[in-house]
Amino acid sequence: MVDLLAIAAHPDDVEQTCGGTLLKMADAGYTTGIIDLTAGDMGTRGTPETRVSESEAAGKILKVSHRENLHFPDARLENSMAGRMTLAHRIRELRPRTVILPYWEGRHPDHYRTSEIGYEACFLAGLRKIDQYTEPHRPYKILYSSIYANVTPTFVVDITKHFDRRMESLLAYPSQYGQVTEGGNLFPDEAEIRDRLAAMARFYGNLIGVKYGEPYVMKETMRIDDVVSMPVRSI
Repeated sequence: MVDLLAIAAHPDDVEQTCGGTLLKMADAGYTTGIIDLTAGDMGTRGTPETRVSESEAAGKILKVSHRENLHFPDARLENSMAGRMTLAHRIRELRPRTVILPYWEGRHPDHYRTSEIGYEACFLAGLRKIDQYTEPHRPYKILYSSIYANVTPTFVVDITKHFDRRMESLLAYPSQYGQVTEGGNLFPDEAEIRDRLAAMARFYGNLIGVKYGEPYVMKETMRIDDVVSMPVRSI
């Protein structure tokens, strides 16, 4: 069982979007996990077997307690009952309190399909009668990673102490970010990907007065009980 579960479309998605948060929560004593829906088998670089192997190495760097790949069809994700039920079953077994999903809009259809499938699976997982062999469980909180969305975040997590290790986890995918000629005109090299992700993390970190940050959106309103001790200066 895990406290925090990130659900992503492809291996290396989590490392780009919410890896710093997973690291921070693991260091805080929470158990964390990742479910990748596909093995990225339609990608230009690497085989599905290679990418899953790389994801396991990256998961160790991120200190996750659990990582698995459901091997749904890459670039052909559908919000089907079979897919929702498969994921709902895993949620009932892992029993996360908090789930991180991709933002619900994006360039790649797999990403917003993952958001749809993930949300609906979280709901279905809480229905007692949907599966007689497992106990119902519905996550308490769903967060949407919005680092690639042009939206104002609900909140930003300070990942300054964890940014370098997050980059290390992403570069554990040499098939995608190593010096490979195949698809070289489509993929940034290591130096470029470092610069891009550092710039993005710096932007969101600056919003809360820290060096590096990861942004998130929630659909519900946050509750604040102590307005005197709220962080981040107004002026």
